[in-house]
Amino acid sequence: MTPPSTSTYNEVVPLLSSFDGDKKIGTSLLSIPEKKLQRWLARRVPRGIETYHLTLLTVVWSAVVILAGFMSTGHVAWLWLSSIAILLQYLTDLVDGEVGRQRGTGLIKWGYYMDHFLDYVFLCSYLISYLFIVPPEFVYYHFFLLAVVGSFMVNSFLAFAVTNKFQISYFGIGPTEIRIVFILVNTLHILLGKTHMSALLPYVLALSGIGLCLTVYRTQQSIWKMERAGKEQSHSTNSPQSPST
Repeated sequence: MTPPSTSTYNEVVPLLSSFDGDKKIGTSLLSIPEKKLQRWLARRVPRGIETYHLTLLTVVWSAVVILAGFMSTGHVAWLWLSSIAILLQYLTDLVDGEVGRQRGTGLIKWGYYMDHFLDYVFLCSYLISYLFIVPPEFVYYHFFLLAVVGSFMVNSFLAFAVTNKFQISYFGIGPTEIRIVFILVNTLHILLGKTHMSALLPYVLALSGIGLCLTVYRTQQSIWKMERAGKEQSHSTNSPQSPST
């Protein structure tokens, strides 16, 4: 395989330099206090811990969540461990990029790729953990729920590819609010039992599906308007000018 030519390299590098994956748009219910917490915590991360260490810790938290789900088949109180892992994953995910920005050591493109790939891994780990404890008749709801929630992420990545604007919060709900819901579900499972909570899965799936449809509709509408406006501007620029009298 021949290496890319210098001209090809020079064409690609400017495109990569305009990458805005680290600049999220959209706000969630907790985004304002979260920004303050993010800056405060990042300044207190020990110097020996780098941004990529924090990102990769999601692998550990994912394993802990699955372990807690498995152990909860013997005693439901193990779900407290799952909630602790969710909280720790939130904290490390919150500050990994900010640590890189404050220290000037951030790997923006690597961070974008690994951070969001591991976010999906963590989401899967949470749903997998519940496969150990939900009644058999509700198991298939988890697969549908994974497909729907994963589609929100796919929507964000596809929209970013064509607009260079990265949005992960919709209708005031973002990853932080979702994590709070996960912890709340764990708590209610411990207090009320798995049967009562599992009965809510069809309603959660229905609401998630409606939210996905609305999100996709709004996203495609925004892209449609953006592209139509670009074409109209191009036509007006390229149209021949009438000679002046």
